[in-house]
Amino acid sequence: MTDNVVHLFKDPPPTADKTPTTLAVPEASPQTAGAPPRPSSWRRTVRRVRVVATDERTRSAGRAVVRHGSYVVGGTRIVARRAWDGRTAARYERMIRAAEAAGNLEVAAEWEERGRQYRAARHQRRMDLLTSPERVVKNAAYATGGTLAGLLLLGVALAVATKEPGDVVVPVMALVELCRLLVVIATVVWGPLVTLGPWLALCGLWAVGRHQQAAPQWALPAQQRGSDAGAPITPSIVVTALRDLGIAPLRKAIKEMGDAGAAMLGPIRIAGCGVEVDVTLPSGVSTQEVQGRRRKLAENLSRHEHEVFITIPTAARTVRLWIADSGALDEPIGPSPLVLDAGLRADYKKGKAPWGQDLRGDAAALSLYQRHMLVTGVSNQGKTAAVRALALWLALDPSVEFRIADLKGIGDWAMFDGIATVLIQGPTDDHVIQATEMVESGVTEMERRLTSPPGTTFPPLIVLVDEAQLAFMCPVKDEEGRPYGGSKATSRYFMAARKIHNQGRAVNVLLWQGTQDPTDQNLPKLVREGAHTRASLALGTESQARMALGDKAVDGGAAPHLLRQGLDKGTLVVASDGIAIPAGQASITVRTHYIDDDQAAEIAARARALRDGVTTLTVLDTDEPTDPLADIAAVIGTAPRVLTQDVLQRLATTNPKAYGAWTHTDLRRVLEGTGAEPYKSDGRMVVSRDRIARALANRDTDGSASAAQ
Repeated sequence: MTDNVVHLFKDPPPTADKTPTTLAVPEASPQTAGAPPRPSSWRRTVRRVRVVATDERTRSAGRAVVRHGSYVVGGTRIVARRAWDGRTAARYERMIRAAEAAGNLEVAAEWEERGRQYRAARHQRRMDLLTSPERVVKNAAYATGGTLAGLLLLGVALAVATKEPGDVVVPVMALVELCRLLVVIATVVWGPLVTLGPWLALCGLWAVGRHQQAAPQWALPAQQRGSDAGAPITPSIVVTALRDLGIAPLRKAIKEMGDAGAAMLGPIRIAGCGVEVDVTLPSGVSTQEVQGRRRKLAENLSRHEHEVFITIPTAARTVRLWIADSGALDEPIGPSPLVLDAGLRADYKKGKAPWGQDLRGDAAALSLYQRHMLVTGVSNQGKTAAVRALALWLALDPSVEFRIADLKGIGDWAMFDGIATVLIQGPTDDHVIQATEMVESGVTEMERRLTSPPGTTFPPLIVLVDEAQLAFMCPVKDEEGRPYGGSKATSRYFMAARKIHNQGRAVNVLLWQGTQDPTDQNLPKLVREGAHTRASLALGTESQARMALGDKAVDGGAAPHLLRQGLDKGTLVVASDGIAIPAGQASITVRTHYIDDDQAAEIAARARALRDGVTTLTVLDTDEPTDPLADIAAVIGTAPRVLTQDVLQRLATTNPKAYGAWTHTDLRRVLEGTGAEPYKSDGRMVVSRDRIARALANRDTDGSASAAQ
């Protein structure tokens, strides 16, 4: 019986064998289920690789590998170039080509001469190498022989002292043992040194490359990528920055120049913590136009505004650009010469105070001779430290007298105890009253000097008021109803300051003031304009800058209001004829040396050692009953003798009401019959401390005896 087979599919092609075909059920698959086709394994691998390769972590890691590898390669290139420049004349050739490209044949000739001198010196060194082996051998023989002879002589002396003949060779054997020890140490250290040496060299190359950012832009960190801040200044960068200033004639002239503007530039010179370049402007472009676009020029050079300064040299139609290294002005300058040189002395008339450095890194020194001074700025910017540095230098001239009122009263001027004849410290109204009377005593001394015979010379007197804005703002009135503060003719402090400004310079009576946040109320116009040296730290507004330095200085480019509060501490904009200011400028920016309290105390101790027993008065007792003999003893202090003129001056300072009008006749009258009368010493009238002390003792003894009777 034949089996009935139901064929569900098309019959397969006939085969050789006649084996009956059986029903086969195909395997289930996504394709049979209508699902999308499954990707092959290589496609899945590619997709995974793409995901990993495009992941930000992978890209960051790749950039880091390329960056640090480029640091090493770039550092090697930089070090090799520096070595090549140091051993060859390549640097001079490069500078000659740059000068010729700028059309400055004079500078090119100068660099050519320098290159010739370098080659001559190099030739001489190479000639010396031919004879150096002979000299080395000869000197080594002399040194060896001399050393052995010295050791033998030392051994003989040792043998004689110890009476042991064998001690003759002890020093020689000690030297041999030292050599053996050095060989052992070298043997131990040599292995690790050879192992670590290449790695240390590699780290050094990496550090050089990292400092110079010798890596592709895309491999740099995100904060540096795409930014050319801090890039070295090149002629093309300077010309491009000038072209993009927005001055149409300048842009047109640069485009028409065959050398793309290189003829405008002088050589780029290293100047302090930056570079300097002179730019000769084309016809139709004024120097004032370039100066007025300082901020834009700085931004075009990838610098901050405070890192680019424009001055006017002597050459016509030329501006001099000083461009700081990026971030260099944020680094502190070195210590003051007052701290470094313990033997430094001051000279009020001929010397200059070492105040700090200008922005080019050159020393900035200020003459204080017959110059009233005003220093202002916002709080906590270093005003007191800047003024105190000048006073500390001047204190090293023992002929200078100080009368100081510190209306802050936190001890910033405490080290002047024993230097200043008057030292008032405190912020209250009572301290302001004493400060006002101190300034008025300066007026009294000034008037006494003005009435002296013609040709009389006077020692310098510095009347210094720190935080003077408190004196101007004081609301207290005296018993006659006159206010101590204010800016009117009735104000005692205002009028005293004006009088010293008007006539004090002629007789070496000078007023120094330090104030905060100048306004018309706390720094009247007539007072601020009476100062010969005006300096300002950071201020808030341009109007305050004009009050501090004057319209002329601000119109000429002075901008203390552009200093960064909190960052530019100790940086002042100075307008004065006592400091060297670049030609064409009305001011100069100075970064002052910072002298802390401990260093100031040490300098003050040196100043006290130069003086002869100064007694510092801390309170002006103007209303107390007077005892002339005791007061004379007090103002003499520890000095063995004091000039009668100085005694009168100190008495007037102590109590202006009682002694302000005293003359030599009054002093002689009081001391007559006491045994302490003035006498001549070295041709000048003096008062003796010991004679005054005996007069006081005799008076007390006589008084006790009278009371007993």
